[in-house]
Amino acid sequence: MARNRHLNRKLQQEQALRARAEGELREVRQALKQLEQARRPTASNSSLPPSANPIGARPPVTKQPTGRKPGGQVGHAGKTRTLLPEDRVNHVLEHRPPACGHCKAAIDPQSPGEVTGRHQVAELPPVAVVISEHQSLACRCGHCGHVTRGTIPQDVTASCTGPRLSAAIALFGASLKGSKRAVAQMMTEVLGCPMALGSVCARERELSHSLAAPYDQLVAAAAGSKVKYVDETGWKLRGKSRWLFVSADADQTVFRVEKARTRPAFKALLGGGKPRGVFCTDRAGIYDMLDLSKRGLCWAHLKRDFVAAIERGGAGESAAAQMLAVCREVFELWRRFRKKEVSRRGLKEGVEPLRRRMRLALQEGAACGKNKTAGLCRSLLKREAALWKFASTPGLEPTNNLAERMLRPAVIWRKKSFGSASQGGCRYVERVLSVMATLRQRGRPTLEYLAAAIAAHRQGREIEQVPPTEQENLRKVA
Repeated sequence: MARNRHLNRKLQQEQALRARAEGELREVRQALKQLEQARRPTASNSSLPPSANPIGARPPVTKQPTGRKPGGQVGHAGKTRTLLPEDRVNHVLEHRPPACGHCKAAIDPQSPGEVTGRHQVAELPPVAVVISEHQSLACRCGHCGHVTRGTIPQDVTASCTGPRLSAAIALFGASLKGSKRAVAQMMTEVLGCPMALGSVCARERELSHSLAAPYDQLVAAAAGSKVKYVDETGWKLRGKSRWLFVSADADQTVFRVEKARTRPAFKALLGGGKPRGVFCTDRAGIYDMLDLSKRGLCWAHLKRDFVAAIERGGAGESAAAQMLAVCREVFELWRRFRKKEVSRRGLKEGVEPLRRRMRLALQEGAACGKNKTAGLCRSLLKREAALWKFASTPGLEPTNNLAERMLRPAVIWRKKSFGSASQGGCRYVERVLSVMATLRQRGRPTLEYLAAAIAAHRQGREIEQVPPTEQENLRKVA
C-alpha cells in the first residue's frame, strides 16, 4: 500500500510537470506566431511599394554617400536652353545704346545696328484662351425678297471648346491624375477660361470616343510584337475591385481594365486571340497558360521572394541565401552585357554555371520542409526554363521594370481619384493612358495628336492612328 501511494504521488508530480511543459510550449508557439505576424511585408520582401513601407522598415535600396556636393559634377555635359528660331518668336524688342561709349555723342535711333546678344523670355498672357463667337445670319435675297438663314457648322456646335483646348483638358487631367476639380481650377486661373466640372467630364467622354479606333490599332500592334512585358495592378469601379492590365514593348503600351485577374482577362488585353511573342511576367498563375519557351520570369520579383524566404528563417534559409546570391550575379552579368562588356554569346556562357547553382539551391529548398519556401522552390523548378529565357532572346530583359514603370502613373491616378465611376470612365482610362504612353515612347507631341483626333471625330472623318517614331517614318519614306 505504501509503495502504491508513493507511485501515485510520483505519477501526479510527473503529470503536473507535463501539464506545465505543455502550457509553456503553447505560450512559446503563441509568441512565435505573434512574431511571424509582426514581420510585416516590406518593399524588400514583397510587392509593397517603397512609399507604403511600414515605419522603421529599411528602404529597399540604400545608397552610400559619395561625399560630393549636390548639383552638376566636374566633367558633366551641361544642358542649356536652346533659343527658338526667329519665326517662332512673337515679339522682338531691340535694345540700342543711347550714346556712344567713346565720345558720348547721341546715337541716331534709325542708324543700322548689328545683333550681338539674344535673350528670350517666355510669359503667359493674362488670358491664354481665344474666344470666338460664331453667328448665324439671316439675309434677304435682293431678287425675290426671301430671307435665308445661315447655319453654324455641326463640328463647331459640337462643343463650346475647340479641339486644342479639349485636348489640353484631357492632357491636364492625365497629368493631374484624374482630378477634375484641379483641371477646372487650371482652366480658370491659368488659362482664363472658366470651366465647370461637368464640362471636364464631357470633354473626357468625347476624347474617349475619339481614341477608340487608335486604341484598337495599338492593341493589334501590341499583340503582334515579338517581346512584351505584362503586369497588372488594382483599380476601382464605383468602389468595387477591378484590375488594370498593361502590355508594354519598345514601340507601344496598351492598358485594359478587367473585372478579375483571370486568363481570359489576360487574353483580352491583347485582343482576345492566342498570345503571340515572348512575354516577361511575374509568377502569377494566369500566365501559366503561356508556353515556357515563350515566357521569361522577372528576377526583380524573385529577389523579393528570396529576401522573404531568408527572413522566414528555418530550414530553407540557407537555400534562399544561395538563390539570392545567384540573383545578384544575374543582375551583375546583365549590367555588363548592357554596357557591352559581354557579348550575347558571353551572356549565354555566363548563365550556365548560375543555372546549375540555382537548380541545386532550388532542389535543396524544395526538400527543406518549410512550407512557403519549399512551395516557392517547387514553383520555380516547374518554370525553370523561363528563368533563363532572357539570355537567348534579343530584346528580352531579366526584369519586368518596363511594365512597372508604365503602371506607375496609373497607380498614382487610382490613389488620387479612387478609380472610375462608370464603365465609360474605365474605357477612357484605358484609351488615354495607352495613347499618351505610346506617344511619349515614340517621341511624338501629345497635344497635337489629341487635338487632331478630336477634330476628326467632330467632322466625321477617319482618325489617324498613332504616328510612328521619326526614325521609323523616315525608313518608310525611304
